[in-house]
Amino acid sequence: MRLLLLVRAYQVYGHMKAKLDPLDLEQREIPNDLYPAFYGFTEADLDREFFLGVWRMSGFLSENRPVQTLRAILTRLEQAYCGNIGYEYMHIADREQCNWLRDRIETPVPMAYNRQRREVILDRLIWSTQFENFLATKWTAAKRFGLEGGETLIPGMKEMFDRSADLGVESIVIGMSHRGRLNVLGNVVRKPLRQIFSEFSGGTRPVDEVGLYTGTGDVKYHLGTSYDRPTHGGKRIHLSLVANPSHLEAVDPVVVGKTRAKQYYSNDVDRMKNMGVLIHGDGSFAGQGVVYETLHLSALPNYTTGGTIHIVVNNQVAFTTDPKSGRSSQYCTDVAKALNAPIFHVNGDDVEAVVHVCELAAEWRQTFHTDVVVDIVCYRRFGHNEIDEPSFTQPKMYKVIRNHPSALEIYQKKLLETGQATKEDIDRIQNKVTTILNEEFLASKDYVPKKRDWLSAYWSGFKSPEQLSRIRNTGVKPEILKTVGKAIATLPDNFRAHRAVKKIFADRLKMIETGDGVDWALGEALAFATLLVEGNHVRLSGQDVERGTFSHRHAVVHDQETGVRYSPLDHVMMNQNEEMFTVSNSSLSEFGVLGFELGYSMENPNSLVIWEAQFGDFANGAQVIFDQFLSSGEAKWLRQSGLVVLLPHGYDGQGPEHSSARLERFLQMSDDNPFVIPEMEPTLRNQIQKCNWQVVNVTTPANYFHVLRRQIHRDFRKPLIVMAPKNLLRHKDCKSNLSEFDDVQGHPGFDKQGTRFKRLIKDQSGHSDLEEDIRRLVLCSGKVYYELDEKRKSTERKDIAICRVEQLCPFPYDLIQRELKRYPNAEVVWCQEEPMNMGAYSYIAPRLATAMKALDRGNSDNIKYVGRAPSAATATGFYMVHVKEQSELVENAITSDTITNPTIS
Repeated sequence: MRLLLLVRAYQVYGHMKAKLDPLDLEQREIPNDLYPAFYGFTEADLDREFFLGVWRMSGFLSENRPVQTLRAILTRLEQAYCGNIGYEYMHIADREQCNWLRDRIETPVPMAYNRQRREVILDRLIWSTQFENFLATKWTAAKRFGLEGGETLIPGMKEMFDRSADLGVESIVIGMSHRGRLNVLGNVVRKPLRQIFSEFSGGTRPVDEVGLYTGTGDVKYHLGTSYDRPTHGGKRIHLSLVANPSHLEAVDPVVVGKTRAKQYYSNDVDRMKNMGVLIHGDGSFAGQGVVYETLHLSALPNYTTGGTIHIVVNNQVAFTTDPKSGRSSQYCTDVAKALNAPIFHVNGDDVEAVVHVCELAAEWRQTFHTDVVVDIVCYRRFGHNEIDEPSFTQPKMYKVIRNHPSALEIYQKKLLETGQATKEDIDRIQNKVTTILNEEFLASKDYVPKKRDWLSAYWSGFKSPEQLSRIRNTGVKPEILKTVGKAIATLPDNFRAHRAVKKIFADRLKMIETGDGVDWALGEALAFATLLVEGNHVRLSGQDVERGTFSHRHAVVHDQETGVRYSPLDHVMMNQNEEMFTVSNSSLSEFGVLGFELGYSMENPNSLVIWEAQFGDFANGAQVIFDQFLSSGEAKWLRQSGLVVLLPHGYDGQGPEHSSARLERFLQMSDDNPFVIPEMEPTLRNQIQKCNWQVVNVTTPANYFHVLRRQIHRDFRKPLIVMAPKNLLRHKDCKSNLSEFDDVQGHPGFDKQGTRFKRLIKDQSGHSDLEEDIRRLVLCSGKVYYELDEKRKSTERKDIAICRVEQLCPFPYDLIQRELKRYPNAEVVWCQEEPMNMGAYSYIAPRLATAMKALDRGNSDNIKYVGRAPSAATATGFYMVHVKEQSELVENAITSDTITNPTIS
């Protein structure tokens, strides 16, 4: 029993004795459990034989050698657990998984590479090393965030990808930060070296073609690419490195979401063909919360990808911060233990050990379909970037590094000493690499990008901003609406739904049959159902989205006796693909889940991908995704996304945490020019294509239906930000007639161009094209319209027109000017619920002034503001104050004889 405890101690704690640090800076404390004396063994016991026949064990305990000396046992344990690899796996509860690992760790010769394999490893290490040396020689002052000190990452990744391909992987999505990214781009994903060198010489350049949309571009170490890579096993594997910002780890959920989408579209139900690989830094893996948010998705049914391989380039310093100041745990990888992921720590100077654990990680992922972590403990030969001086803050470390040989020098020496390679072999490879690098450098001087390598085959035919896309109708044939409407409003006969849910579905069926009173939830469901019938994939995720935060959606209903789940939208068509409609409650995460859905939306444009916040107020938990990806991804990286974001927004007395989705922030990030009216002719309009995204505040179920369908029925993709309703979900007047959804000429939704989303809804009083008696035009957006309209009716004000701006961005100049012409004598009022420093006012005012100025209707001084006063908090927490404020702003907009703007006194 004492001996078994000693064996177990090595399996649990052996990694703490492993030689992991290439610099050997700190002597780690070795646990007493690893000393034989701790168990009562003495020197005299070393050559004693012990019986080790243990049933149901694995590793060397299962070998047919039941009797061994203590010395032999300790030698095997030291070799297996205390060499240049430290294994952490005993936290895993699954016996099969632990036994599988033990069989591979405790083998007599774990890394038996022949001469041919070693030459491949050497070739890859020379490429990795000379690439960095070449850049350092040619561009001495350039920032490149080189891989020096961690060059073994490249042969490790290549071996991982070769082994993955042998095991059935056909596509790998890669996410990584700046450190070593150029090396990965050039050596692993095979971005043309001449293009990389060209970017150093002249900076990243746009495609040289007149009139072509080139965006703003980004620095070279943020860019991505894709490549079909041949492997040493004779396979081909598609690699795609996702573009990302400098916000560390922000790309993690994006990669996982994109991988999941690839699995859906390739029918990879076993998750064997598509895999995600994330490369982290030691500081960010321990420090950034999105790492845990992403890890936490790994086993969730609608988010799992069958395991992600994580590689940590652990250079033992985060910019200038030492590990003792950067994390509270022993290892930077400890967060992964929460998911029972095995962790392989490896000395980054031992290239064969790095290659071995990378191969083992690929085998683990393809066997158990869970996450696995490779922690390459290395160092950073230079500063955070090449012009940074690291000795200011890490003098002892960099004194050691200055005299430390590179991994290539160490490996070459080993091969020469063991006779596995000759000096001629090494020189031949080095000369080959040098020749290619120089040839590519010469070619880079004349290199000009010829095309935009930005879309997968799924995106063929989709247009970039400079290519005009025809506007399409989004109405649906009445018979289709009736058919799918009945399907989604009907529950199975033997299904015992909650009585309140039964009534909701009975009401929906009545709406379909009569064509009257279609509410918000049914309008949304009809949009989903009609897109499904047309062959599109629909995915909705977020916190509590299955039922809906406000108990309105009921996309999934539960049998009250058995708990069985039923989703009507899974049964729109016969033999409907199981995942064609996916609705899923998410983990309690904004950053991670929104990033996941963004990645999902980028894979295939023929999908309506939606993320809904529980309340819009909580969206700022994902601010990095909005700022760095969604609002600017197309401009920086030429990557389109049609992601829809639903943000419940509206002032109904719930206080400062449940009132505002911060509409002003989304509008502030919009890039349409407030002082230039674009070409707005219906046949020429591409204003929306040139804008970075769309922001809408929709007020009718029919318009919501059309704006969702519009996302798919166009030849380009733009993100859609929706200020979703709360109390309008059940408002008596927030209803639509079914005829507003169809494509029949003469029906309410049909206008000169057909049935489609209305960017502005004109006054509903039946006004003619010229109404000179109207003295006030109130422009508003969102639910405040219904309160304004109710007040106008109760006060019988016939001289006030109320128009709803449904699409705020891009600004509907043409429709605004149409209304200004209709009411030539009206004062112009902008009314909003939000405080003056929030909401749409700051965005609307200059654009409305531009529209007015073009018609000689005045300027910004002639725009009257009605709304709450400026405020630090989004809303009051006192309900009675809310009621008073809301009543006053509605009263002011409708009944006041004069409205005065705040002025400087």
